[in-house]
Amino acid sequence: MNTYINRAVLRMSDIYAPTLKEDPSDADIVSAKLLARAGMIRKEAAGLYTFLPLGMRVIHKIENIIREEMDSHGGQEVLMPFVQPAELWQRSGRWDAYGAEMLRVIDRHDNEFCLGPTHEEVITDLVSNELRSYKDLPKNLYQIQVKFRDERRPRFALLRGREFIMKDAYSFNADQESLDETYDRMRDAYSNMCDRMGLKYRIVQADPGQIGGNATEEFMALAETGEAELVYCDCGYAADVEVGACHPQPSEFAAEALAKVETPGVHTIAELAAFLGCPENATAKAFAGKGEDGQVWVLFVPGDYEVNECKADRLAPGFAPLTDDEMAKIGLPKGSMGPVGLPAGVKIAADESLRSIERWVVGANEDGFHYVGAKQGEDFQVDVWADLCTVREGDTCPCCGLPLKAARGIEVGQIFKLGDKYSKAMGATFMDEDGSEKPFMMGCYGVGVSRTMAAAVEQSYDEYGIIWPAGIAPAQVCVIPLSPKPDEVTEAAETLAAELAGAGFEVVLDDRNERAGVKFADNDLIGWPVQVIVGKRGLAEGVVEVKNRATGEKTSVALAEVAASVETLLA
Repeated sequence: MNTYINRAVLRMSDIYAPTLKEDPSDADIVSAKLLARAGMIRKEAAGLYTFLPLGMRVIHKIENIIREEMDSHGGQEVLMPFVQPAELWQRSGRWDAYGAEMLRVIDRHDNEFCLGPTHEEVITDLVSNELRSYKDLPKNLYQIQVKFRDERRPRFALLRGREFIMKDAYSFNADQESLDETYDRMRDAYSNMCDRMGLKYRIVQADPGQIGGNATEEFMALAETGEAELVYCDCGYAADVEVGACHPQPSEFAAEALAKVETPGVHTIAELAAFLGCPENATAKAFAGKGEDGQVWVLFVPGDYEVNECKADRLAPGFAPLTDDEMAKIGLPKGSMGPVGLPAGVKIAADESLRSIERWVVGANEDGFHYVGAKQGEDFQVDVWADLCTVREGDTCPCCGLPLKAARGIEVGQIFKLGDKYSKAMGATFMDEDGSEKPFMMGCYGVGVSRTMAAAVEQSYDEYGIIWPAGIAPAQVCVIPLSPKPDEVTEAAETLAAELAGAGFEVVLDDRNERAGVKFADNDLIGWPVQVIVGKRGLAEGVVEVKNRATGEKTSVALAEVAASVETLLA
């Protein structure tokens, strides 16, 4: 018997991969269940996970793809501290603004720190002391590191945990044109990453959120379990519903003058439309909130649409809905708000689509009453017109006019044009060609490494387990001898595994003393892209069975042609 052990071949008997027959009781999505059952992750506490060896192989594959693309597109790797001094965040103005997601700590000397949720402050402080001239620019520095955000409700395992692995990059440019060029390079790099990882994805317009900046796009892995809703068009337009342009088409209620109508028990748009016998889009829906400056706003959109709070935040920074108690204190009746006779000091904003509607159907600011025929410019004045509606499937594409389609997605990456938001706040400047001191123009580019691992599973699985894309699978091919004890079958499997490894494939050999059924179940669960099954009957005929994990198709292949067959399947 051949006793040679090829060290390039992984052996299932050596790998710490404790598989589970049942789903963990607290696993809430497919990736959480399958990654745990496949022996790749273990939950330690809410939002905190240990990555086991097979899981780490996937993580390393993702990281290596990221490094190769970043390096080939002008990035340079660094490593910054996970624990960050409060002073940097205080200089940027985000120490208090970031919120409860930032975990703050105090050391033995009473110095304040935080566990890094992101690294804009640290990197800006670093380069402000090192990059002094326009001749040093542009620079693009990145790291792959653990982040911590103290989510109120960590859920969906790796998709919204508290501790996670992330690649974050930061570019420093002399002007907007240079920043645009770097941004475009990163966009290309991210597209390459997603392609190489085997993800089905779309690049969508997005909201900058707490990171800030004036332009941003997300790379969304399409999946039914995705938290994010997006709209897209075959022309190429795509956007997160938080920012997608919306063009409602409201209708006008036939009324010649303002009239107050008693509407007992009517508190919703559906009830109001039914009461008046009109379509919902002939009414105007009201939504009350206030900005961080305390200014109270009542927003109006067509009755068949919803107010988009992200768009409202751009209108009034820090926008938050009013509570029932706050509304009662101000004098805003829930379910009967309208623009006529609002309390003093309250401002009105309305969706652009309502500008063409002369007379509105609205609440009368009195419980049980509504107005029909409220004329804008006469009975009330709109302070601000803006896009305030949440876009939805079937709306008109802003680029080509065709109906938009809807999908759900998992954000795996996001790129930002930050401009001088951080450099100005932190006094990070360089000397330009004309001798003047100018703030850096910055960009920020993030990839969720551990999130990408989960997103790949959410996209690609079946009733038997994970179906890994070849680019990020823990290994490309698994050789499975069906004999439970050393014989000609196990010897042939050893030889075949060594030959495949020698041909450049990543090979694992299931050399465990287990029944064939156990091996088949575990290997489907783990999700190796290709399985090579070695049995006594096939060997007698000079063939083995090659299985495509994605399709389940099995093919008898001559021993001499196995490597070519594996290469074809992986391609």
